[in-house]
Amino acid sequence: MILLKKILVATDFSEPSDAAFAYGRELARAFGAELLVVHVCDNIITRAFGGGDGFVFTDPDLQRGVEAAAERHLDAMLSDEDRSSVGASGVVLTSNAPAFAIVDYARRNGVDLVVMGTHGRGAVAHLLMGSVAERVVRTAPCPVLTVRHPEHEFVLPDALAVVAKA
Repeated sequence: MILLKKILVATDFSEPSDAAFAYGRELARAFGAELLVVHVCDNIITRAFGGGDGFVFTDPDLQRGVEAAAERHLDAMLSDEDRSSVGASGVVLTSNAPAFAIVDYARRNGVDLVVMGTHGRGAVAHLLMGSVAERVVRTAPCPVLTVRHPEHEFVLPDALAVVAKA
């Protein structure tokens, strides 16, 4: 028997993340699990001071603005039904290491499954840029479902699910 109490969907607001959100939402509904939708914002202030030789001025209001925009986007993603049926909530984290932030949050909050999109870049791009999804898969304290977009869809709208069963 598989018991899922908390499902975390990591999003960067891309199409693969939207596909992962659809999977996470349906899995949360099917298992009666709580749904946590997490976005990691870049820490602009520490990035600005991370390696420059000269003086860099970064307005703290810029960081707050980025985080507020992410919170608004998460709020728009979650419907009232998501909030009431699966206790869905949006979480904005700030870090320059998104994979670490996702894994750390999952560990601290007893997450049972992480669902995230993957861009499916080629080998050279992957070698140069790395992959947040790959790092999460390697270090997460729980199973990780990666969703590639476009891919074989098995999440159907409710009306189509009824027709498919008939």
